[in-house]
Amino acid sequence: MADQQGRAIILMCAASLIFAVQDALSRHLGSNYSTYFVVMLRYWFFAAFVVVIAARAPGGLAAASRSRRPFVQITRGLLLAAEVVVMQIAFVRLGLVGTHALFTAYPLLVVALSGPILGERIGWRRWAAVAAGFAGILIILQPGRGVFSPSAVLPLAAALMFAVYGLLTRLVARDDSAQVSFFWTGIAGAIGITIVGVPQMEPMAMRDWPWMACLCLTAVAGHFLLIRAYDLAEASSLQPFAYTQLVWVSIVGMVVFGERVGLNVVAGGTIVVAAGLFTWWRAQRRSTPAPDR
Repeated sequence: MADQQGRAIILMCAASLIFAVQDALSRHLGSNYSTYFVVMLRYWFFAAFVVVIAARAPGGLAAASRSRRPFVQITRGLLLAAEVVVMQIAFVRLGLVGTHALFTAYPLLVVALSGPILGERIGWRRWAAVAAGFAGILIILQPGRGVFSPSAVLPLAAALMFAVYGLLTRLVARDDSAQVSFFWTGIAGAIGITIVGVPQMEPMAMRDWPWMACLCLTAVAGHFLLIRAYDLAEASSLQPFAYTQLVWVSIVGMVVFGERVGLNVVAGGTIVVAAGLFTWWRAQRRSTPAPDR
């Protein structure tokens, strides 16, 4: 069991590294082509991957597409596609480091919204962690020093969308399997982004097609490693290691794009991550039954 948990942690860290590379590719391509066009090509490849996985699973495509909450599943898929679009725009305007430092607030938004969406009760300790996390966001933004960029709203909006997506995923999990949710995530997202992406189609230079192929492959590879990690261990036990993506992104941003990591970003990001880890720890404690005396 310990070896299985260790392999799951390694897979989660590897997936986080791959997603960091994927974000760098998104920034490069998003700087030269329409964001909707790039995300559409990425989703076409992702949808094909989803169909292959579903076809190989027990019950095939019929079982994977059979949902008791189709409207919510469609909403989830469209919301995630919109979040990917907003994040790619933020990568171009703010850079990788600044975008991810703000995006790490999404676990705190999950806590704040779990009451109205899922009817969960949130204790004062986790509310305090949410408040501390948003204090960290203010440190990153430095609103009182005249350096606030309106583009900083983008990663915060993406974090909100991703938080709602995660909560809706927990909601549909009451009736649908993970296989069904995964199928609808890829198909609904691909259909939605195609509607807005086709009018934005443009010629892509031959030198950029390899980068586009790498973007598609990293998206599939990252999700495949996540699936394998979740097969080996519970998602809740792996959540803290997802924060390693911020480390990878910072390294890629500085080395590849020459981004500068300010002291305010380091301090604020540390507070946000610490607050997120605290909310995870409290959730773990609440879900663990007390030992018999």
